[in-house]
Amino acid sequence: MVRFIKSSFLLFLTVVGLLGSLLSCSQYSTKPVSRGYHNLTAHYNAYVIARDEVEQAEMQLFKTRQENYGQVLPILLPVDSTKSQAVKQLLDDAIKKASLIPERHQNSKWLDNAYILIGRARLLKQDLPNAIEVFKYVNTKGTSDDDKHMALVGLMRAYVEANDYANAQNVGEYLRAQPLSKTNTRDYYLVNAYLNERQGKYAVAAAILEATFPVLPKSEATARLHLIAGQLFDVSGQPAKAVAQYKLVAKSRPSYDQLFYANLYAIQSKGLSTDIREAATSERTFETMLADRKNADLRDKIYATMAVLEVRKGNIDKGIDYYRKAVQASPSSGQVPYTYQEIGRLFDQKKGDYAQAKAYYDSALAQLPRQSADYAALLTRRNTLDEFVQYKNTIYTEDSLLRLAKLSPTELNKVIDDAIKRREEADKAQVALAQQIADRVSGGVNNIPGATNSELAPDQRWVLYNPVALSQGRQEFSTRWGNRPLEDDWRRSTKQASEAVAGVGSPLNGQTSANSINPNAPLTPQDAVNGTPVIGGPVSANQAQRDVMRARIPFTADGQLQANQRVETALYKLGKLYKFQFNQPVDAISTFEQLLNRYPSTIQKPEVYYLLYLSNEQLGKASPWKDRLQTEFPNTSYARLTGKTATQSSDSEAQALAVYTQIYDLYKENNLTEALARADKALGDYAGTKINDKLALLRVLLVGKLQTPDAYRQALNEFVRDFPASPLLFRAREMLAAASQKK
Repeated sequence: MVRFIKSSFLLFLTVVGLLGSLLSCSQYSTKPVSRGYHNLTAHYNAYVIARDEVEQAEMQLFKTRQENYGQVLPILLPVDSTKSQAVKQLLDDAIKKASLIPERHQNSKWLDNAYILIGRARLLKQDLPNAIEVFKYVNTKGTSDDDKHMALVGLMRAYVEANDYANAQNVGEYLRAQPLSKTNTRDYYLVNAYLNERQGKYAVAAAILEATFPVLPKSEATARLHLIAGQLFDVSGQPAKAVAQYKLVAKSRPSYDQLFYANLYAIQSKGLSTDIREAATSERTFETMLADRKNADLRDKIYATMAVLEVRKGNIDKGIDYYRKAVQASPSSGQVPYTYQEIGRLFDQKKGDYAQAKAYYDSALAQLPRQSADYAALLTRRNTLDEFVQYKNTIYTEDSLLRLAKLSPTELNKVIDDAIKRREEADKAQVALAQQIADRVSGGVNNIPGATNSELAPDQRWVLYNPVALSQGRQEFSTRWGNRPLEDDWRRSTKQASEAVAGVGSPLNGQTSANSINPNAPLTPQDAVNGTPVIGGPVSANQAQRDVMRARIPFTADGQLQANQRVETALYKLGKLYKFQFNQPVDAISTFEQLLNRYPSTIQKPEVYYLLYLSNEQLGKASPWKDRLQTEFPNTSYARLTGKTATQSSDSEAQALAVYTQIYDLYKENNLTEALARADKALGDYAGTKINDKLALLRVLLVGKLQTPDAYRQALNEFVRDFPASPLLFRAREMLAAASQKK
């Protein structure tokens, strides 16, 4: 009994002692017992839970990502507040759990790690300012070098996501000199590669990725990085290294899509090979891929790859056919605008068929996301081609109407009647085709018991529910009719000629080449017609249409004068498009010469002489235009630009300076399109002034903002050529060197 009492008393003292020790475990105490208690509690009650939730959120974002394999993939998934909504609850709870450590366990060794988790969670939520502050705090107050380095890697990533590349580069330079752990080295390399990729330094990004692979495990994420490394090597002109990376995808536990695209990209990288056996192997590979049922939703990608190879071999028409098949085989509209963009680019840059290029660019812009990197440049190019088609249509239509005015009444009636008949037949054919499509679609739905439009294949659905079919229809409409406003009676022949020239004798209808102007071409019945007559109407209806068509024909001297003025203006502007926008001096020369032959008294003659001189000089050909300009118009600014000195009036100089200031203000306000239009006009209006070189360089900057890199480099080359004595020449050459290096 006594022994039992003594044992109970000792046990009581032990419990009291332990409770006293625990109660004295303040989070600010440095005693071993206190630190041990808070380390244990902070680790298992907060840190582990928060870490697992952040990793779970990252894994979920990775699994639900949507890759655009038509573009170079980002090395790290860009943070997106919209996509992070799906994991918001996980991230919020992780922040809550991690925040318990600085609140209750200040003396814990997990304090810095908790702050880093909070920074990671805020980064994934795209709360970049707070994420940056947290990472900075750890770097300043942290006690472990490894934790500080980890925070700096997170800080670098946050700066990249905020597009603050200068600060990201500074953090990277500091980390490069630090002794990083294996994990921090891996993460630093990935963020650094991502930074270089975002800056367009693809070769550097690929080299950094290549150095990272030895420390990466085999996984789907690693397979993705091998695929990206191959893409980066491809765009930086290193196809052999690209193929090596594509082959490594198969060895890294890839997903089916990753393996599929790795094989396609590898074939593309070998596409320039002249080995016949290799080409035959590629063709058999494509046939196998197309026949594989697993690739049913990927057939458009296969056709697009076949198109790329044909274009590289110089088979432009065959490449365009494959791209069209890619559009038809596309299971969704996501890739369709990019395919239309490629077709338009081929018509634009390879075939010089600007009317067709414009039609495909229209279709691409109708579906291309406005935030796309290509949208602004494509829109600018489309607008330029709009001008081209407008001028071509004006020339062709006005010439057709002028030729009609010279016909006898009998000949004119026959032409109009033939045109009405042809239009009726064409409209009947269109109606019949539309009815066939409607019947086929309706029959397809009715023949599938219980089937709805949403359950059918894309080619079986009603056309208005099929985005690919809609896009194709839009492209075909634009090809035939041009741009038309959404309004009633858009095809009526009573509409103004200025609104309807795209439907008459225009390049968009395939009735004339987009590269030639032939006013003496034989007259076709459709040259006289605009709009659509009443189909199958009585004789009085046809007579009404004849009257409407006759009303457009310039029988009077004043009407013919106005028609010729429109042709003269269109020729002048078309020649400038060829010279400055398309960089086609041969077409510019032929267009300007035609302008001078048809309208020898044109008020644009001094500028046309000067542009003819520049175009011939660009081709290295001798021409009389410089001498004619200095002889006939010795006091013009264009004569001064050819080397003959003259005194510029102070009024012109003052006006030029005022216009330059206005354009520069537009540039600062980011009103770039208007600024470029005014700069183009001012260069012609104030050529030869002292401020002309500044105005020209400002135009170069605007071209760089709005147009393609090739157009920017071309504009810089023209500045270097046209202003050899300018004090801005050194700056222009620096810009040209930087642009060429980036290319």
